[in-house]
Amino acid sequence: MKWQDVFYFAKGERQALGLLLGLIALTWAAVIYTDGRRKPDAPVAVATRDTIVGPARDTTRTTPPPTPLPRARAEAKKADSPRRSATYDKKRASRPRYPRVEKYPAGTVVELNSADTTILKRVPGIGSAFARRIVNFRAALGGFHSVEQLSEVYGIDAERYQALRPWFAVDTAAIRPLAVNRLTARQLARHPYVSYPQARVIERLARRRGGLRGWEELSLLEEFTPAERRRLRPYLSFEGD
Repeated sequence: MKWQDVFYFAKGERQALGLLLGLIALTWAAVIYTDGRRKPDAPVAVATRDTIVGPARDTTRTTPPPTPLPRARAEAKKADSPRRSATYDKKRASRPRYPRVEKYPAGTVVELNSADTTILKRVPGIGSAFARRIVNFRAALGGFHSVEQLSEVYGIDAERYQALRPWFAVDTAAIRPLAVNRLTARQLARHPYVSYPQARVIERLARRRGGLRGWEELSLLEEFTPAERRRLRPYLSFEGD
């Protein structure tokens, strides 16, 4: 067999083969032409940590401002310090200033029933708070009967009392006693040494007897212990019956 016989085609076969090759060439030409006119693909949106893409809007997260460095913070604080200093000085200037109290020298004796807060504050160990408490307790009592009653003032413990005792003396003539025959139970009960039940007993007994004449009429009452009668004795007056 000769090679011419292998590649020999009849006329009809040659026409069909030529048509097939033409179709193939046209197809490739169309593909090349189409690829040449195609636009480059749009970039695909990729969501990152800083951008959130939604269907309706594109919201971008704002990046927080950088944290100032220590030096920058120090400079900012230094720049603001004059204003703070001016504000502090203004507040300090508006505070009331109290003159320093000059204390009494050792050996001074103060009369406890006539001293006001100014005099009391000159005694070593007594400030404004204790001076007010002493005056208020003295008013409730009607006057001090003895220096020992200072130990009953709130805040004056045994040690402080021992330090204060040499500085005071008491004038008992300044005591204002309670007129038991004219006062009601409520008025009597305002005294630190009289409870309301005791005041009611005094009031009823005074009404029943048409007025009390003295301590002898109260001495047998069970409502008063002997110690209570002793400390209350300077503060009850039976006049005005």
